[in-house]
Amino acid sequence: MTQVEIGRGKSGRRAYALDEIGIVPSRRTRHPEEVSISWQIDAYRFDLPLVVAPMDSVVSPRTAVEIGRLGGLAVLDLEGLWTRYDDPEPLLAEVAELPEEAATARLQQIYAEPIKEDLIGRRIEEIRSAGVTTAARLSPQKTVRFHKAVLDAGADIFVIRGTTVSAEHVSGQAEPLNLKQFIYELDIPVIVGGCATHTAALHLMRTGAAGVLAGFGGGSGHTTAAVLGVAVPMATAIADVAAARRDYLDESGGRYVHVIADGGMTRSGDIAKALAIGADAVMVGSPFARASQAPGRGYHWGSEAHHPDLPRGSRVRVGTIGTLEQILHGPSTVSDGSMNLMGALRRTMATSGYSDLKEFQRVEVVVTRPR
Repeated sequence: MTQVEIGRGKSGRRAYALDEIGIVPSRRTRHPEEVSISWQIDAYRFDLPLVVAPMDSVVSPRTAVEIGRLGGLAVLDLEGLWTRYDDPEPLLAEVAELPEEAATARLQQIYAEPIKEDLIGRRIEEIRSAGVTTAARLSPQKTVRFHKAVLDAGADIFVIRGTTVSAEHVSGQAEPLNLKQFIYELDIPVIVGGCATHTAALHLMRTGAAGVLAGFGGGSGHTTAAVLGVAVPMATAIADVAAARRDYLDESGGRYVHVIADGGMTRSGDIAKALAIGADAVMVGSPFARASQAPGRGYHWGSEAHHPDLPRGSRVRVGTIGTLEQILHGPSTVSDGSMNLMGALRRTMATSGYSDLKEFQRVEVVVTRPR
């Protein structure tokens, strides 16, 4: 890998953002309706390669059910308002009315309310009773304490998601989560991340995870790069994690771990490029924060925005453009790639001549100038 000299004492790799990647059309094209964009992880098959991010501004039990019926998978944040309050709707309405300068401090106050185990079970049951696949998220710090409530409630997929998750967390303060032992003892598939390097992804795959999140999540409201200086452009992160998937497939004798691109995808073209680079599916949040049913009422924020000591995100005004169905399946009333996300993906694949997602990962791409 070519290293670029930063100065005499330091060099680094050149990395690429999704904005710097272009998909090359082939000599063969197809009709969009003849393209399959279905995706399967473990025993669960979905019509769409889409996981909606566990953010309070996007996923409530009601929107999780609706997204499931539309063909995707929505992940409920079990450290969010829905497990802290019996009725979070008045608080969500308040967050939407907060002035910008007061938003972060008030979010910290609201999220200081303790998580209640009985609400974890109740929220999962609300989604499960609707007959859709149920996915729930905890951070690595809360997983040991609350995972039993998740399993007892009958969740189908368990997501362990943080800004950066490693298979080897070293701490003198508390006993760290042993991911390999933890996942081995569970009877449900686990998706874990984020990570952004080949080495970190390979270690996470060796824990037995069914899927690995590539990227740092957060997207629109994420300020991790500004606060911590931590950043890996998304295209390079996906390609590196996809390479780890290939290497682990050989190492394990055929065990396939799904790569789910997480963060930085706000338009349909971003989703198509993430899949073209090697992702099996994408985890997105901000496009769905713009739905009329979204709990955030036109605002978007993630768990980093209310960190009690060092917030690394902000509440962002995204507005409202249409229903969940319009954003996913159209029809679109705008030309900026924010609606009919899955219709656009089908058309991209059809234009480049591929009939399913696995084939589409072989599409030719080029490096372009960022927009």
